[in-house]
Amino acid sequence: MTRRAAAVLAALVTAGAAGLLADDWRPVRDDPRPNVVIVLTDDQTADSLEAMPYLSSRREDSADHWVDLRNAIVSTPMCCPSRASLLTGRYAHNTGVVTNLDGGLLDEASTLAVWLDDAGYETALVGKYLNGYPFGRGPYVPPGWDRWVAKMQGGPDSVYYRYTLAEQDLPVAHGSAPGDYLTDVLADRAATFVQEALPDRPFFLLFAPTAPHYPWTPAPRHLEAVQSFSAKAPGSLNEADVSDKPEWVRSLPPLSDPQLRRLERQRGRERAALLAVDESIRRIVDALRERGELDETVIFFLTDNGVAFGEHRWILKACPYAACTQTPFLVRLPGVASREELAVVSLVDVAPTIADLAGVVPSPPADGDSLLALLEDSDERSRDAAFMEWVGGNGVPQWRAVRTTGFLYVEYGTGERELYDLSADPFELENRAGDPAFAHVARRLSLLLGHLGDR
Repeated sequence: MTRRAAAVLAALVTAGAAGLLADDWRPVRDDPRPNVVIVLTDDQTADSLEAMPYLSSRREDSADHWVDLRNAIVSTPMCCPSRASLLTGRYAHNTGVVTNLDGGLLDEASTLAVWLDDAGYETALVGKYLNGYPFGRGPYVPPGWDRWVAKMQGGPDSVYYRYTLAEQDLPVAHGSAPGDYLTDVLADRAATFVQEALPDRPFFLLFAPTAPHYPWTPAPRHLEAVQSFSAKAPGSLNEADVSDKPEWVRSLPPLSDPQLRRLERQRGRERAALLAVDESIRRIVDALRERGELDETVIFFLTDNGVAFGEHRWILKACPYAACTQTPFLVRLPGVASREELAVVSLVDVAPTIADLAGVVPSPPADGDSLLALLEDSDERSRDAAFMEWVGGNGVPQWRAVRTTGFLYVEYGTGERELYDLSADPFELENRAGDPAFAHVARRLSLLLGHLGDR
């Protein structure tokens, strides 16, 4: 553990001491390491935090301890590879989980849950695990998880209702009544875990609702809210001139007015579906406060990938553009001042950060970096570039990319390239890859891409 990590842990245990002493029925926890909670949404656009009033109020409260990482990306913009990377801190080409069909290939003997469980944490997953679970094996609990409430793979009509949960290794079917709305059911299980976790050891909770994934179904109580969300159309929506884009984008026809109206309605439904997630976060925070351990808990909030609602004429995910790759990323770290942070960070940094907090060493080594120093000190920079990749499929050819604070650079398996100057072109409209004025930038980023991708 780094000296900086040790200092954070000392602050956490000092802040939580009063709460522990007040609960004299509970044994005093000698372990100074913090609890960790990850809230991982499913297919959330980066600009949708406006639809989460509780979380938005917390990040805007200067007296709270939320760091808003504004330049955060996922390493692969697809659910299953991204979730495998979250659990390992490794890129998709190293986990072997490169598409949504590869979840069964993950080495479950070496994940964040295993590292923490072996180090004395009580661990729980509540929600979505990897696409395809249980991979034809029947319900099972992967190594490292003490409490297991995982949604089993179902059809497209099982995202919010008519699903089956594996509660430990027992299948429990749910129907279509309002009380079966999945986000609410999972919130109950997550809050219960926080309330009942062993008092003499730290715990790790991965809370992973399926919201706001397609078909973007809000809770019954939030249906009327759909009309209240009118998201501002991004500058890349239905991009008019795609002549400088790669062939896969040039082949996309312009979106029609009916399509654009439908996409606008779907954006509203996405945001309304997040209202229940927002309430779930409040419930978890309240449970931590009632337990007396809110100031002993580090909370992460992010999504597995973004979604394009017509940006660059594209719909859904797998693209290298911000609509698909950018993630909302908030971290509540007790003892730090709330702020916005502009350093480039990645989803693969989550596991090594948590390992740093817990004083464990990822094995095999993570591709990402611990963000603890950056979170604690705004003058720190873990790095100013992050690697992304897609194996190809879903209408998008294979690509690898590097994202920096100022540029997006993409190399396709087709030989095509893209380069965007994000400071002047935040909507990624003008491809500068063939511009002589940017030749030196393209060369530098190509070398950096090769270096990062060889990890």
